[in-house]
Amino acid sequence: MTTLQLAPPVRRRRLSRKLSVGGVEVGGDAPVSVQSMTTTPTSDVDATLRQIAELTAAGCEIVRVAVPSQDDADALPAIARKSPIPVIADIHFQPRYVFAAIDAGCAAVRVNPGNIKKFDDRVGEIARAAGAAKVPIRIGVNAGSLDQRLYRKYGKATPEALVESALWECSLFEEHGFTDLKISVKHHDPVVMVSAYRQLARVCDYPLHLGVTEAGPLLQGTVKSAVAFGVLLSEGIGDTIRVSLSAPPVEEVKVGSQILASLGLRPRKLEIVSCPSCGRAQVDVYKLAEQVTAAFEGFPIPLRVAVMGCVVNGPGEAREADLGVSSGNGKGQIFVRGEVVRTVPESKIVEALLEEAMKLEPGPSEED
Repeated sequence: MTTLQLAPPVRRRRLSRKLSVGGVEVGGDAPVSVQSMTTTPTSDVDATLRQIAELTAAGCEIVRVAVPSQDDADALPAIARKSPIPVIADIHFQPRYVFAAIDAGCAAVRVNPGNIKKFDDRVGEIARAAGAAKVPIRIGVNAGSLDQRLYRKYGKATPEALVESALWECSLFEEHGFTDLKISVKHHDPVVMVSAYRQLARVCDYPLHLGVTEAGPLLQGTVKSAVAFGVLLSEGIGDTIRVSLSAPPVEEVKVGSQILASLGLRPRKLEIVSCPSCGRAQVDVYKLAEQVTAAFEGFPIPLRVAVMGCVVNGPGEAREADLGVSSGNGKGQIFVRGEVVRTVPESKIVEALLEEAMKLEPGPSEED
């Protein structure tokens, strides 16, 4: 079988510090990781752990949980202990929950300085507690909750305002000898967000967490995130990502993983090469592509499967894939490794592709 290799990077990764988030390395030469955030009440331990399990199965590597109340803080020890992936506590407004998260064994803590009253006055205490426990801190600056001092200075959440906020907070931690930090400067506008991260990448070497905050519903949020992440990651900027969608968090993980795979930053698993359809198509390409995608979901080895609707590009694309079908006149030519192995009725195409896939042997790199 054709082994799907990582594409050469568009540009060398920005050299950043490396830190460990519960055993998952972030920054340096570590792979770009995918994060998401639970939507369950954190105080509901069972529901939160179920959702974390679903996210893990979808490919999530680090998960964040909200801690807006004492009940949520009280649930952290059980969640951190039982979660299959590292748990980050997301803290707004109440500094005391930062200490609760550290004591609970969370892998990291995200703090939003613009939402924590007199946060700067507590940095020394937080730095000492986090340093003693070896818990990294993410300085998470958001356009919607920027410190009022910076709003007054810049008039709005400009890239410069976001960067100044993040670097100021980092400097306060640095004064106390704490540098296990990563930074995010999120904005809902991809253009502003890209500019902020570019500026930040030029002036510091902290790992960067990429995100377009409040990106929107599934389609809009996917497009905005893909555009922004694609620009930055292709420039070597970004060490971990979270796609923020008004959709189930599993969709965030799927989109994030696909963005990284499309940029050659992680191995592709299932890749469907399907035509957009046109007046030449002699099969319902949309339906057939959906059926093939569903049939091969979770297949244990990487596959590139071509689903083509006519004879113009069909045979060529099918030959380039591990498996392929070129459809027309109620039939489908089944390709394996570039060779036609059989022709089947349209109703048997998915079944035939699965049968041929089961005969394929993984390549050497896939068995390692």
